[in-house]
Amino acid sequence: VQLQASGGGLVQAGGSLRLSCAASGSIFSIDLMGWYRQAPGKQRELVATITRSGNTNYADSVRGRFTISGDNAKNAWNLQMNSLKPEDTAVYYCNANSWRTQRSYWGQGTQVTVSS
Repeated sequence: VQLQASGGGLVQAGGSLRLSCAASGSIFSIDLMGWYRQAPGKQRELVATITRSGNTNYADSVRGRFTISGDNAKNAWNLQMNSLKPEDTAVYYCNANSWRTQRSYWGQGTQVTVSS
């Protein structure tokens, strides 16, 4: 499975960005898709996940501001980020997991910078 992330950038606090992740390869094996982020000097942390059936999960820090959505027809998922805060600044990584094979796949990171 190969993942290609896009959509990062620079935005002012209170603004919005939309990240997208496109999957290719053995996508039939994927059960859980999501986004993680890593800020400088910090560990990578979960942002949001979505299952193929549409069940979502969010980190407390982004719940109510971020929305993850999936497009099974396009083998892609998106992260709509609203009301961005400077503390959202990080490199964001898309992730896909197969429960059957217990494998995890990562896309390349995309930088999100929120200025105050």
